[in-house]
Amino acid sequence: MEKEFKAIYGQAMSIVTHKPSQYAKNITLRYPMKSTFKGDKVRICLDNFTGKEGVVFDSVTIGRVISGRDLDPTSIVDITFNGSKGLHLDVGEQCYSDPLDFKVHEQETIAISFYLKEFTHLRCGVYTQGPLSTGYFGEGDFSHAGIMDHASSMKTPWVFFLSEVALLTDAKNQVITCYGDSITSQDWPDYLQKLMWENNKKVSVVRKAVSGTRILRQYSCIQYEAYGLKGDYRFGHEMHVAGSDTLIILQGINDIIHPVGVEKNEFRPWQDLPSSQELIEGLRKYVKHAKSLGMKVYIGTLIPIEGWRTYAYFRENLRNEVNEWIRTTDEIDGVIDFDKDICDGHKMQDAFDSGDHLHPSDEGYAQMAKTAYNKMSME
Repeated sequence: MEKEFKAIYGQAMSIVTHKPSQYAKNITLRYPMKSTFKGDKVRICLDNFTGKEGVVFDSVTIGRVISGRDLDPTSIVDITFNGSKGLHLDVGEQCYSDPLDFKVHEQETIAISFYLKEFTHLRCGVYTQGPLSTGYFGEGDFSHAGIMDHASSMKTPWVFFLSEVALLTDAKNQVITCYGDSITSQDWPDYLQKLMWENNKKVSVVRKAVSGTRILRQYSCIQYEAYGLKGDYRFGHEMHVAGSDTLIILQGINDIIHPVGVEKNEFRPWQDLPSSQELIEGLRKYVKHAKSLGMKVYIGTLIPIEGWRTYAYFRENLRNEVNEWIRTTDEIDGVIDFDKDICDGHKMQDAFDSGDHLHPSDEGYAQMAKTAYNKMSME
């Protein structure tokens, strides 16, 4: 059986929300993930893509999850980088670990832990949300501890530095990368993964999404710094997902809804508002890049925004023009029509609306996952 490394977990690495206190010391970060595949070796990637300072990882380990944040202590093994148990990442650097002999069973939950002893600038990471997206941090060194003391540890939705976990597994196993903004950094990719499991599909769903991101623009102020890098900078970095042969893109709505004019917000000028053709050209760049990597490319239609605080007819027209191109172009392998399946006229169906008229509810995200699953299953 031919084998290769396939990602079972992945996150975009972007700029963490700016706070007056941005440093941590003497903490352990632990990230569990349930494996779609069985595998013989594990390889991870640590990434300081958006960092402004170097990061020292004093120890990095893997273990088998018993429950929540707690591991079987007999299963914990050190992960090495170029033969060393520690790692220093300079500004902008990423590093893949040495392949580690560590058998993982299908549907088994494992966890990556790393200990940051000295003051560390927590700038490189991403906020995630969903039923499969939980992390933990604790005061002290728990990197080799099975039980992560509950009195000195807690959940966090932020994933810092850990951009990928991959297994050496059957080369026939499939990896889908979901790329986008807040709608994709939230629940629907997790629900899509659950549907794959429920239907016994050997498919791993990897999320590469950052809230607030746009295709064509990025902010230069700390107020919106966490809205991340524009597509030209970010897309290529995020596309190197081990074994991924399929890409789902859902992005562009922030390019449409953000600009309001400097009289309302000095950082959101009208000149940032693109034409539909500019947005389409941005998507075409994504498609061309992904195709050069040998990936199949699907684009999701932009979902309804009627009722959102910056809603206007000209924004609706832009959304519709982009969606029309997505639905009719022959430049991609297929369209995933999220808009059609959660829309009621020109707005989101009430049951699928979280209440802000932009982000779906849990039911809405579950429907988006069904839409994507049905399209993937037909191919």
